[in-house]
Amino acid sequence: MQRSPVVSGRFYPDNPRVLKEQIEYFLPGTAAPAEAVGIVSPHAGYIYSGGIAGAVIGSTRIPDTVIVMGPNHQGLGECAAVFSQGSWLTPLGTCPIASELAERLLDACSLLTADELAHRYEHSLEVQVPLLQACRPNVRLVPICLGHLPLDRLLELGGAVAGVLAKMENRPLLLASSDMSHYVSAKTARTQDMLAIERVLDLDPEGLYRVVRDNRISMCGVLPTVVMLAAARQLGATSAELVRYGHSGEITGDDREVVGYAGIRVS
Repeated sequence: MQRSPVVSGRFYPDNPRVLKEQIEYFLPGTAAPAEAVGIVSPHAGYIYSGGIAGAVIGSTRIPDTVIVMGPNHQGLGECAAVFSQGSWLTPLGTCPIASELAERLLDACSLLTADELAHRYEHSLEVQVPLLQACRPNVRLVPICLGHLPLDRLLELGGAVAGVLAKMENRPLLLASSDMSHYVSAKTARTQDMLAIERVLDLDPEGLYRVVRDNRISMCGVLPTVVMLAAARQLGATSAELVRYGHSGEITGDDREVVGYAGIRVS
């Protein structure tokens, strides 16, 4: 099955030339991109978060395959849904699914289900794909859309992903798609977001889950970020860095209600 884009023309340009020019503006042009086990990248409209997504993706070496994990905003489909066959279409071309890896992940973890419905209208994964294509034109994907799962299940999933990747010579990158605080003041967003970001920088998936829950931080991609951190830690990650932080008020000029964005690299 080929998944057609559903937010092109809204979250990012649907004209290939305009899209390519916009992404080139966002990418930092790093001469030697950094190695990483995983990254956190925001998924709002490019006008708001594209610079931060471009900063982290563009400064990271993108391997042949990326496991892209994002939250299920639509509430459709399974709670841990893998798009396991076919391809994703963007204005920059067709991006194939790494079906062999998808099947290995499905076999390794009973929580995962092959399900295309959860992905049909979901933007959190789609907006990452053109950026990845710009950095690695032949990139292959394993898209995973996550709904409500408790902490123990998220850690189980992270362990299963790590178990599969540990056996691979050329390991895929883990990308957790997440925005940070939603519709609070810029001051509140920064205060709350830094609580969550500190836990990511400490490679602490359990701590991230709990600090977001206990402080009611509206970080929409906390679940995929917990999974990414759990897997990365098991794969030997020892450090993380905040590549860039910002919020929508920096674009709109209105700091009263903003959405926060963070680009983080785990290595």
